[in-house]
Amino acid sequence: MAFEELKQKLEKNGFAVSVFFTGEEAAAYLNREIDGRSVGMGGSVTLTELGLKESLSAHNTLYSHGFTPGDPQEVMRQAAGAEIYLLSANGIAGDTGEIINIDGTGNRVSSSLYGHQKVYLVAGKNKVSPDFHSALHRARNVVAPKNAQRLGRKTPCAAKADHCYDCDSPERICRGLTVLYRKMNRMDMEVILIDQELGY
Repeated sequence: MAFEELKQKLEKNGFAVSVFFTGEEAAAYLNREIDGRSVGMGGSVTLTELGLKESLSAHNTLYSHGFTPGDPQEVMRQAAGAEIYLLSANGIAGDTGEIINIDGTGNRVSSSLYGHQKVYLVAGKNKVSPDFHSALHRARNVVAPKNAQRLGRKTPCAAKADHCYDCDSPERICRGLTVLYRKMNRMDMEVILIDQELGY
């Protein structure tokens, strides 16, 4: 699908949308837009690959567990209270512009719904699927197993990173699902689409 079509669908759903050819262009844009602010960030391979933790922390107050020093739980609470929040998407439905995320702790998905002045959802072209069902399948059977493997979780999906086993493991990372049908009320939300494969 051409990004122009998806951009129109996302804008119809109330999101602001910016499209970039490369991750470098997107990172430069975000560094111009976000300056002198408090910024929260969830765990994201996409954001890590873009170097945004390092670049944004140079001129903002950044809260991201695993990067910001301190107790991870406290850092997540600080991130939840930040002015700006950044996360990626586990899947985007190309035909409707619905945005899907799965979370284990809830810090990313809760911040995509409420509490910030602005939320940026950053996604490479590999996150876009033809429709809602394929986007959900991607989130459960591609993204979650790869993340479980990356995090060293003791789950059936982490062993091969092949698909979801709908397990009962205490280390299961897919515990909550959000679908953004439209932009949330009373919060600015911008989708950053990048014509490059990033993250899972």
